[in-house]
Amino acid sequence: MKLSVGRRIADLLKRDEKQGSALIWALAIAWLLLIGWIAFFGHLGSIGLIDETEPLFVEAARQMTVTGDWITPFFNEVPRFDKPPLIYWLMAIAFQAFGVNEWAARLPSALAGFALSCFCFYTLRLFGWPHRCSKARAQELPDHSLEFSTAPKQSSDVGRDWQLWLTAGLGGTMVALHPYTFFFGRTGYSDMLLSLCMSGSLLAFFLGYAHTENSKVQTRWYLTFYVLIGLAVLTKGPVGAVLPGMIITAFLLYVGHFKAVLREVKLGWGALIVLGLSVPWFVLVILANGQAYIDSFFGYHNVERFTSVVNQHSGPWYFHFLIVLVGFLPWSVFLPAAIARLQFWQRGAWQQQPRSTHLGLFAGVWFAVVLGFFTIAATKYFSYVLPSMPAAAILVALWWSEQIAQAEIGQQQSRSLKLSTIAGIALFAVLAAACFYSPNWLSDDPTMPNLGARMEQAGLAEWGAIIWGISAIAGLLLLLKRQAQWFWGVSLIGFAAFLLWFVTPMSFLVDAERQLPLREMAAAAVQAEKPQEPLLMIVRGFHKPSLVFYTERPVNFLMNPETAAPEIQQAIAQPTAPGSALVITSQRALTRSGLQPTQYQAIAQSGIYQLIRVPKTGQP
Repeated sequence: MKLSVGRRIADLLKRDEKQGSALIWALAIAWLLLIGWIAFFGHLGSIGLIDETEPLFVEAARQMTVTGDWITPFFNEVPRFDKPPLIYWLMAIAFQAFGVNEWAARLPSALAGFALSCFCFYTLRLFGWPHRCSKARAQELPDHSLEFSTAPKQSSDVGRDWQLWLTAGLGGTMVALHPYTFFFGRTGYSDMLLSLCMSGSLLAFFLGYAHTENSKVQTRWYLTFYVLIGLAVLTKGPVGAVLPGMIITAFLLYVGHFKAVLREVKLGWGALIVLGLSVPWFVLVILANGQAYIDSFFGYHNVERFTSVVNQHSGPWYFHFLIVLVGFLPWSVFLPAAIARLQFWQRGAWQQQPRSTHLGLFAGVWFAVVLGFFTIAATKYFSYVLPSMPAAAILVALWWSEQIAQAEIGQQQSRSLKLSTIAGIALFAVLAAACFYSPNWLSDDPTMPNLGARMEQAGLAEWGAIIWGISAIAGLLLLLKRQAQWFWGVSLIGFAAFLLWFVTPMSFLVDAERQLPLREMAAAAVQAEKPQEPLLMIVRGFHKPSLVFYTERPVNFLMNPETAAPEIQQAIAQPTAPGSALVITSQRALTRSGLQPTQYQAIAQSGIYQLIRVPKTGQP
């Protein structure tokens, strides 16, 4: 029997107005909570901090609670000028409320991801009508200013309402369930908070832009837009205002509403809000740190990151295209069709549309500007295009809603649906093969030499292959039965199952192999340390800043094993040192340092790491 999502939702909407609306809102909220638990909150604090970036944020926030200095962030006794303070403030507040632990450190990111998913759901619920239409037809669309009114809906509104609910559900789900958001929404980075503030500001702008029938509602949304811009600047810096400004300007010039909207947006009040929220901290931090802060933050971390490669984060021009392809799986295979359906080359047709139908076009400009901006930038980093993901989710949700609606009324499946489904099936087959063979190439990392064997023992490779293999077969059956409009459900179930039964247990294995030995070394160092005894780590590659967080003390990282021995003696020679130093190292780095077994005392070992005590030269 043919499924009809539209008929079933419409039946709910045809009930008594108050009862039907309450029921469908309750179902929507329950769905968002379920998705939020899967994507953000389940097992949030079950693994340790992930080297190298996450502990930098978390330790800087912990330092704020210890020192009481909420102006200048510090890490390892050095000012950390990389980011403005909002993420540190939120983490520090969470520490004070829930204690210093991984769950509290990640809570701001998880809440930001969940809030963004809900905000996208809300926007699509109001303006997620996927079709372009004539002005006369657009006048028949529901009056969104009365969205929560108790006035009875006309029967013609019910058919449109079910598709708005469907689009909102798809979009809210896609924002939450893809690898990019899953990672950044569960780690103590600033990127998920930035995505909420920046993407939220754009959604707030569009809600103001589209609410032409109610000036008070429009003004409230524009003011919300400015508040979120100010918070974006406090999260990332000038780019938090520059990117939304570029997106909105490009969109308004395209649709020909630049002058009209400029008169609506209360630019003077907006400037006061943005400056009032962001400037005071910048003034205080510059007063506290002077030119050093200006050169580091504005010079190095903003201008130089765009104009030259910093921190060896280089990449080909298509780097961020690959990041979107992988980071937005499994939905990225539908992006080309979703972008093509906009027919953005038909500018005249779009300019004749009412504002309430522009959400897809706005998302298209949003996605293109973010991707283009960071493609031009010299420094490439995998987190940069995270703010483009909500736009991608909106585009794909609108496209899928249109495909489902066409199937509901008996239209023939589009070519784009068939091709996208075939691409999705091929992708699932590739993922199944990759999962099955992953133990063979996941043991190459010297910090996790036993990961592949532990995967095989846990059967994770087989689980991953089964999940994606079943998904590919289900997709093929839908394609053969001409029911490809339901392939989104296969993609959703497959990816959710993959997160629950592969990614989550895999994260536990990676933590046990990669991070747990470092935490155990930190605990051993705390237990063995003498008063004022320096703690050092011999390391190649990148720092292990989680040691600073878990030992709650400064760590001197020695990046060249060949020069480690004299550097250790220099640390021991400090007047406050007790004649010895604790050193965390791997056996490979220890061998390369030239230290002989007679020159140190072994204290503890875990994984590839060991803790030793090195006395001053000449001492026993």
